[in-house]
Amino acid sequence: MGWLTNKKIVIVGGTTGIGLSAGRAFLKEGAKLVVLGRNAETVNKAAVEWGLNAYVLIGDATEPGTTAKAIHLCVEKFGGFDGLFHVAGGSGRKMGDGPLHEMTLEGWNKTIELNLTSVMLSNQAAIQTWRERNQAGSILNTGSVLGFSPSPTYFATHAYAATKAAIEGFSKSIAAYYAKDNIRVNVVAPALVETPMAQRAAKDEVIQSFIKTKQPLDGGRMGQTEDLDALAIYFMSDRSRFTTGQVVAVDGGWAIADGQITK
Repeated sequence: MGWLTNKKIVIVGGTTGIGLSAGRAFLKEGAKLVVLGRNAETVNKAAVEWGLNAYVLIGDATEPGTTAKAIHLCVEKFGGFDGLFHVAGGSGRKMGDGPLHEMTLEGWNKTIELNLTSVMLSNQAAIQTWRERNQAGSILNTGSVLGFSPSPTYFATHAYAATKAAIEGFSKSIAAYYAKDNIRVNVVAPALVETPMAQRAAKDEVIQSFIKTKQPLDGGRMGQTEDLDALAIYFMSDRSRFTTGQVVAVDGGWAIADGQITK
């Protein structure tokens, strides 16, 4: 019996990176999955990999009704819905995010929509479903160490940092309100993890040298998506039934390390 045997879980942003790795881990632990992605190519790849073990949908999490549709499918196909892991989001750098004096209004708005509005909509759909069904549930949202531990030399995207800090405040606020309904809400805050979003940093030798001292654990390296799997499993399982409103950094030591800048 796995930690997630018969747990019915929806992953928002589950066809690449952290979400994809979590989906694989959840299935190994016995979960039943509905996975939402916005890119047709990655959605198709995930659907082929998982076959009948998961339902994989294409959709934009920033649009009202998208996550609600995935949750409805979970209930329809599996007879219930127990957990939501929200991973979807990303850098707004290409949309105009950056240092405040250079940021565009479009970059600000698009980054807010991508990283924060999507979380509000998914969490709202989950909580509405659980309240309608009079049942408990668990939400795990994805923040970032940049929301509370800035690194200005190489990671100055101020709208992104604002959204990730806001996810923490939002999650704690709703965790407090819905604890009486036995609905848990927690946050995982990764540092630099090797995902499609992190390719700029992954290919930059100067940043990689910095990361060796900023994330000094395990020899000094970028995080791997698998580094987050165990925590995600914990929060989706009944083992976390007495834990809510928490922010857990999986960051290789980022938040407590100086990081050596060589210029």
